[in-house]
Amino acid sequence: MVFQQAAIKVQKEQEFEELKGAITRAFRAEKTETFLKRLSSAGLRVRDWDAVLAAGVFEQLDETLAKSGKPAASLYQSLTLSDQAQMREFYLFRVEEVEPKLRAKFHKLYQYY
Repeated sequence: MVFQQAAIKVQKEQEFEELKGAITRAFRAEKTETFLKRLSSAGLRVRDWDAVLAAGVFEQLDETLAKSGKPAASLYQSLTLSDQAQMREFYLFRVEEVEPKLRAKFHKLYQYY
């Protein structure tokens, strides 16, 4: 039996998709290392979603988000609680998908406290 996540309808689709797009673009193969370098220089842990949002890392890396004038943190705050949970889960899923070579290079970001 394979685990299948329950489908929960997204309430605020536009904001959700904008933020999801920024996360997806940050984890593209050519940008992942830059993203991790930014986290490292800011002294952030990769799994600390709230700190990553507060630091404005997505705005620094993503031209589309920067041009929209909507910070990732405000997009996230505008989401409903269930949408926020799905976004956090999506981000953490992408964090775990980073290739092992980069994870090894940035092992301090991935360490638990």
